[in-house]
This record gives sequence, structure tokens and C-alpha cells, in this order.
Amino acid sequence: METVTVERVIDAPIDEVFAWLTTTTNYTRSPLALRCRLTRRGETAPYGAGAVRSHLWLIGWFRERITRYEPPHATEYAVERSWPPSRHEFGRMTFTETGGGTRVRWTTRAEVRVPLLGAALTRVAMRPVLSRAFGGILDAAATALERT
Repeated sequence: METVTVERVIDAPIDEVFAWLTTTTNYTRSPLALRCRLTRRGETAPYGAGAVRSHLWLIGWFRERITRYEPPHATEYAVERSWPPSRHEFGRMTFTETGGGTRVRWTTRAEVRVPLLGAALTRVAMRPVLSRAFGGILDAAATALERT
């Protein structure tokens, strides 16, 4: 298993940052996300607990279920299915107000489950690829939300 964490401060109010980053269709504004959609609405909000979202990235396909939704401070998800196959323990985004902005911390813990190559891909490729993917989404959020 590999743990990947990406952090960024976005110069925008916490409510706006939370709303943007929990709306999966926004992810296509980043370089690696090709198609992202909500396939099942959550219990109390579209992207709330119980929601299912589908992501097609340059690195693969992922179906995720939202397991925790506490606006505007935290959301968590689990990857239920993916290609290439993976084992996913958790994904979490936390949001903290800072002087005029919002600190976002995005953490996931997972491994690639491909025979013979899975362990090596997890060790060598997972951290840089997921760091770039998450960083690209956070960059897109900053571009969309920050006041110039």
C-alpha cells in the first residue's frame, strides 16, 4: 500500500473550495481527467454520503462511493471498482480555513493489483502519478476560484 498526500492553499472561501472540489465534473478542467460524472446522488446532497461517481482518467477508470460528507470540512470516498485493478483503503479531502483562504489536504491509500507488476507499479509509479493528478485538480480549483 502507498499513501499519497497533496496539500494546497487556495485563496478562496472554504464553502466555495469545498463545493468545487466535491463536484466531480469540475475535475475535467485538469489535464489528466477525461470524463467525470455523478452516477448516483447522495443521501442528503448530490455529492453527499452514498453518492457514486465515475472517473475516466488518462491513468485508468475508477468508480467511487462517497462514505463521509461533512461540508465544508471533510469528504471521504472509497474506490469500489477500477481499471487497472486496485485495492483502495481510503480517500479523504479535508478543508481548513487559513488567513483568507482554504488549506486542502487530499490523501489516499491504495495499491495497484496487477499480477507480477502490481507491487512494483505501486512503489514506483503511484506516488508521482497520483500527486500529479491531484495537484492538477487543485490547480484547476485555484484557477477557477481565486480572485486576481
